[in-house]
Amino acid sequence: MARGAHKVNPVGFRIGVNKNWNSRWYASKEDYAEKYLSDKKVNALVEEKLKQAGVASIVIKRLINKVLIEISVARPGVVIGRGGAGINALKEELTKLLKTNVDIKIFEIKNPDIIAKLVAENIAQQCERRINPKMTAGKAVEAAKNTGLVKGIEVWIGGRIKGAEMARREKVRWGVVPRHTIRADLDYAFVEAMVPQAGKHGIKVWINKGEKSSYSID
Repeated sequence: MARGAHKVNPVGFRIGVNKNWNSRWYASKEDYAEKYLSDKKVNALVEEKLKQAGVASIVIKRLINKVLIEISVARPGVVIGRGGAGINALKEELTKLLKTNVDIKIFEIKNPDIIAKLVAENIAQQCERRINPKMTAGKAVEAAKNTGLVKGIEVWIGGRIKGAEMARREKVRWGVVPRHTIRADLDYAFVEAMVPQAGKHGIKVWINKGEKSSYSID
């Protein structure tokens, strides 16, 4: 009997080599599930509230008497809001959710064209506006290539492309994307798009930023 391939997330595959965890805390066996589910709620809330800011990553650090949440975004002005109103409102909501003191740090992403999650979300938004998927993927690849900061990029878009009856996959690639080389600093993201009259499309993006043998433990 034929079996499907065993796929491993490219980021999870490199944790401990050149990637770090997004949740950085220790918990006993009794508390682990509660904290894990709490982190999931934090991620969902931040993604919902800061959708227009282009959230690249959310790092949650649980300290002795507070929770530190580090958010990397493409448009920090959207997060902070006028006079800091936006970030204060977000802090209040997270404090209410976690029932403890919360500190928020916002970091700006200088080159959103080389962040897999932001690239995938941008492609998804354009697919939802019925823009040609292959053309959209090609522009994303060209933008990443033009930064001169990546060794390779690959984009897959799967679904009923242009409303076709049968699903297929469009692929656009440039450069080298070594998925099995652990020392390769490979950024990966998967995003789904709901396309009118064409159903759900899945977008996968791999971006190779060269070789890297260590990661930050902060």
